[in-house]
Amino acid sequence: MALSCTRTCHGSVLFLLCGSRLRGVRAGLCSPLLTHSLTRLYSTSRARSGIGRSILKGVQWTNSKYEQFLQRRFPQFYVLYHTFLRGFRLLFQDAKDVFKIRAQIQASDMNHLKMSYHNLEKLRQFRRDMIKAIPLVVISIPPFANYLVFALMYLFPRQVLIRHFWTPQQLVDFQAVYHSQRAQHYRPVLSILEQTVRQVEDSCLQIRLTDLCHKVQNGGHPLVSEVHAVRSLFSGPPLGIKIMTADLMRQLCPMLFLTPRFPAFLIRQRLHSHALELMHLDQAIVRLGLHQLSDAEMRQACFVRGMNGNSLSPSECREWLSRWLNFSIDLKAFKMPRIYCQSFPIINQCFSYPFFQKS
Repeated sequence: MALSCTRTCHGSVLFLLCGSRLRGVRAGLCSPLLTHSLTRLYSTSRARSGIGRSILKGVQWTNSKYEQFLQRRFPQFYVLYHTFLRGFRLLFQDAKDVFKIRAQIQASDMNHLKMSYHNLEKLRQFRRDMIKAIPLVVISIPPFANYLVFALMYLFPRQVLIRHFWTPQQLVDFQAVYHSQRAQHYRPVLSILEQTVRQVEDSCLQIRLTDLCHKVQNGGHPLVSEVHAVRSLFSGPPLGIKIMTADLMRQLCPMLFLTPRFPAFLIRQRLHSHALELMHLDQAIVRLGLHQLSDAEMRQACFVRGMNGNSLSPSECREWLSRWLNFSIDLKAFKMPRIYCQSFPIINQCFSYPFFQKS
């Protein structure tokens, strides 16, 4: 009898969870105290959920009225307010995506050669964003330091904030500033390459590299075939990444948005990893297909590889990126040593400015 009563009560609980009222024989078999307690609990939970929905609607209504007030009375502050809210949402979404990507990598033992371009690019950009954001978070830890952080974010948005908190116009303007800073290092790198020509034993390669440097310094546009003609110089002495001079490495770092204020061995390691990352991204784009990239993704891909895509039309941007990818594929087709393939794309940025001509 006890067993049957237990089952009957269990059935009543199931009826309650399904949203049905206690009726019929099963409700009568249970004790009135248990029935009253369960009904009261169910009513309380419904009342709480209703209160929660009401509070949420009130907060949303208040927030919408506040945004309308800011947009009407303080339009410039509203732009900053809206940009910050959007930035936090984008940053939170990127963190979720990166967590999922890393979980997939660990679960399937996936390497970089099998990852999609969008996943590789998201991991690369999120890592750079976190490196830039961590110092700001550390500064804001002491009491009342958040006021200093807000002042820095308002006065120096390019230096302090990450891309999620920039307006679309700020993104274009800041990338133009970064590109102009990067372009200042092209001529010093070309000058170092000219000085290095004397160490080349092959006279034919000496002439080709000298002509190529002079052509770029005089505003000419190098051919892809001309850059390919000097590729063997970057597989060993004197321009291989393992034996590259410290001056040349320090001039290359700002072109790749890397700090040159590190010891030479650490700079060499960072250049090596950056070139390897760039190769993986090129291979991922080839697997995906260049036509699958949006205009914004193509501009960003050009910017990473040394060209300011915002100054080009979508068709010019696609053409430049297509020639870069053909160049990268040819490196793999020639079956050059791995260390050469990892070092030459870095120097190639000097010759890719401002544009590749058809070979």
